Amino acid sequence: MKTDYIDLFLIQAVSNVKKEMKKEIQVWAEKVKTAGKIRFFGFSSHKNMENCLTDAAQLGWIDGIMATYNYRLMHTDGMKKAVEACAQAGIGLIAMKTQATLISNLWSELGKETDVALELNQRFIDKGFTTEQAKLKSVWETPDIASICSHMPNMTLLQANVAAAVNKTALSSNDKKLMTQYAGETASGYCAGCAEICEEAIAYAVPISDILRYIMYYRNYGDQRQAIQLFNELPPDTRKHIMQVNYSKAEQNCPQKIPIAQLMKKAVAKLEC
Repeated sequence: MKTDYIDLFLIQAVSNVKKEMKKEIQVWAEKVKTAGKIRFFGFSSHKNMENCLTDAAQLGWIDGIMATYNYRLMHTDGMKKAVEACAQAGIGLIAMKTQATLISNLWSELGKETDVALELNQRFIDKGFTTEQAKLKSVWETPDIASICSHMPNMTLLQANVAAAVNKTALSSNDKKLMTQYAGETASGYCAGCAEICEEAIAYAVPISDILRYIMYYRNYGDQRQAIQLFNELPPDTRKHIMQVNYSKAEQNCPQKIPIAQLMKKAVAKLEC
């Protein structure tokens, strides 16, 4: 990598801090930090974020966390308390998946835009930025979020994100209220990453949350190759059980009311090689 040290070393995709962040990891992290090879140590998390942040704050040796965080998730009591706990523990937080991309519109149209969505678009246009830029602003305006990790595959997105960063126009309380209302109206199209709820409700260990994320990569991110690769890296026995599992209880328990069975079927059809 042609560098003497790494600023921030993250373990990828932690979903259970108590099980995964073991003592030997702490020993290694402290050893390489003392040796000057890394400055800060932490992990990233795509699911069970509230629990991961809360548990990490109690460890005493985590410096930074990159977790899914956006206008859909930031208003829950659990997330607010988790972010506050990390701030008090001196843990730097990096937000990812800030656009809170919908899943349900991959194979079926959601239909006409809601009145709230149309109003939001117009409000932000009048202020000189887009809805996508407003979503970034909603995260930047959270004091305990240090930075955003944003997917920028081309110069157009890079320039748009830079423009949002230097634009000092703040979101109003009404802007934020409408964003929260829109999040509620479209909740069934967004996976909030609370995998422990849906995955513990089924008879076989199918990684529902991960598969829904692969679906998002496939269509909304336009990264079909990565989505297919990740899906087919799942153990063969796991892939075999995807279509055999009864997801009715998982759907009943899902706070977002996502049509999980339908999307699992679509995932197999689109992603399996």
